[in-house]
Amino acid sequence: MTSGFVATTARPHTATSAPTRLKTQIVIVGGGAGGLELAARLGAAYRGRHFDIILVERNQTHIWKPLLHEVAAGSLDANLDEVGYRSHAHRWGYRFFLGAMESIDRVNRRVIIAPIVDEDGREIMGRHAIRYDYLVLAIGSVSNDFATPGAAENCIFLDSRVQADRFRQKLLNQCLRVSREMTQSPNADSFVRVAIVGGGATGVELAAELYNAAAALRFYGLEVFDESRLKVTLIEAGPRILPALPEKLAEAAHKELEALGVRIYTGTPVVEVTRDGITLRSGETIPADLRVWAAGVKAPDFLKDIAGLETSRANQLVVRPTLQTTRDERIFAIGDCCSFTPPGETRPVPPRAQAAHQMASVAFENIRRAISGKPLRDFHYEDHGSLVSLSRFSTVGSLMGNLIGGRMAVEGALARFVYVSLYRMHLLAIHGWLKGMAMIVVGHVNQIIRPKLKLH
Repeated sequence: MTSGFVATTARPHTATSAPTRLKTQIVIVGGGAGGLELAARLGAAYRGRHFDIILVERNQTHIWKPLLHEVAAGSLDANLDEVGYRSHAHRWGYRFFLGAMESIDRVNRRVIIAPIVDEDGREIMGRHAIRYDYLVLAIGSVSNDFATPGAAENCIFLDSRVQADRFRQKLLNQCLRVSREMTQSPNADSFVRVAIVGGGATGVELAAELYNAAAALRFYGLEVFDESRLKVTLIEAGPRILPALPEKLAEAAHKELEALGVRIYTGTPVVEVTRDGITLRSGETIPADLRVWAAGVKAPDFLKDIAGLETSRANQLVVRPTLQTTRDERIFAIGDCCSFTPPGETRPVPPRAQAAHQMASVAFENIRRAISGKPLRDFHYEDHGSLVSLSRFSTVGSLMGNLIGGRMAVEGALARFVYVSLYRMHLLAIHGWLKGMAMIVVGHVNQIIRPKLKLH
């Protein structure tokens, strides 16, 4: 079933009325950190004027992607930290459309939205089109399993709230199984075995967060279960974990993880994943009840050469310095789904939250300039460094990056303060100063009154 629905149409011309001019329609696809911030800024700037700002997103709510490892471990209750798109749209003056982009009709300037179906497979809304004058693609990224046999079928990925919730439930089920076995036989050699592929920030942070969660389970009905019943293996194909950090800091994180009990493999590619474990190139198999793939990122496969636009090997849309796609000046791309290599550089801007935030600001300004007929400005990425949280155990990272001509290594309390501040800056960016500060205060209160773990 298809539908001819178009987001904004003019009223028909009659002999007694002049034709109604269509509103300038700006469509943003993707409600991640960059897309949501851009929608809020454009909505506020053009509220009540002859413009229509539309955000298209396949999910009902937004949660900051760097927090998904905490959702997966149960340390964070996403229900308390997520943002509902509909209420956010009402507050900031844009419109929210639930749906997933299927394709782009560049000739007629339309975004084609896939049919929406319920859990039973029944169609709620048929395929339809949304007209655009300017289109911004902010779809984000997904994990790249590099076509490793069995990875897609036997691993859990942490690209969305749904996947994080699925991992948490499976983790709790395994913890309950081991706790039951220990109750029935105190000397039972039972463990929850978790194997994580990828030694970047997500893999490292998840490994540490798992031990934090396991230590707290004894206070929530699993009296015989603690972190000693957890076996976490971290597998990295490269020569060391955390390649984005200076070697000294990566080594400090390596030692901290090993002190917690994490078994770390470096320089060890994965060749196959099965339901029972992970097979390494050396031939060794790591037994695992839960298998997580956190190695590499790419843009979603459907973006590859979409509508004839130029894309990279990782399916990312190649953009000009103005963040316009190379083959269509009315289509912009920001965040993880775009590939931009600064002049004089050999590698594109890394897929980080700070890059998405900076790109959202430049896209906001350039869309306004394009509407006004002014020259567009170029995007210049400023590397503010990287931080990795090892849960309550430690935080390591480097600050300022290129701003001071190098990196300043930080650890401990200072690094933890800056790490937490990054999320606070995200809250301020999408909610504004008044509500953002209120949510920060509420967050502090929740840390005291709400349970340490989400167990349902």
